[in-house]
Amino acid sequence: MQSITTKDGTDIFYKDWGSGQPVVFHHGWPLSSDDWDTQMLFFLAHGYRVIAHDRRGHGRSSQTANGNDMDTYAADVAALAAHLDLRDAIHVGHSTGGGEAARYVARHGAGRVAKLVLIGAVPPLMLKTDANPGGLPREVFDGMRKNLAASRSSFYWDFPVPFYGFNRPGQPLSEPLRMNWWRQGMQGGAKAQYDCIEAFSETDFTEDLKRIDTPTLVMHGDDDQIVPIADSAMLSSKLLRNATLKVYKGLPHGMCATHADIVNRDLLAFFRGT
Repeated sequence: MQSITTKDGTDIFYKDWGSGQPVVFHHGWPLSSDDWDTQMLFFLAHGYRVIAHDRRGHGRSSQTANGNDMDTYAADVAALAAHLDLRDAIHVGHSTGGGEAARYVARHGAGRVAKLVLIGAVPPLMLKTDANPGGLPREVFDGMRKNLAASRSSFYWDFPVPFYGFNRPGQPLSEPLRMNWWRQGMQGGAKAQYDCIEAFSETDFTEDLKRIDTPTLVMHGDDDQIVPIADSAMLSSKLLRNATLKVYKGLPHGMCATHADIVNRDLLAFFRGT
């Protein structure tokens, strides 16, 4: 397995396929780089170098007890980018990975990043606060922590249903897709995934977004039941200096899997500048 070891001794697993302009994929919670397989194969076939890592505590990376926060996640990406000497890279982040990618680009990406894509991403802030009245109540995230601690396997079996919109009329449940989500979630470490709920829900990316002048594509389904669009993409696209917003009618949070043909087509157009 390919991996790097960070300064605190954490092993970060990564995939690195092909040659050409690098595209770095950042996965969502509680998944792994495997969630990007469809995109990686597609863009590899179109002449890109495709790279994806398992966030610390997720997938095949170390099951960390510490460092499960956005600052450390971004620093881990910076270490990987330096190790691979990535330049002119396009960073694509989904959900939690969108927060990770935004923080990396804002704080570590100077001279290395060409473009950024945020898909169903958590910025600018998911948690409801006085300054963010449209966010989700803390009880939502407390409930997630409670369910994870009580029975991670059961919780992860149920979570893909709204994630992929299988609870909507006319949307049949895909058992293979559900099983693949569950497999990825169960491969990671419970402690790291528990901590990551705070990281993705309570981290405020407002200042990160304001600092980013990289061309950014913001993609979001308007039926996203996990990261509601009104308090995420609609706000992020206004905070970013150079953003293009694409809203997908009726698409769910997991649209990279359920509607990969649409997502891949629009990503390719953005990568090529068409």
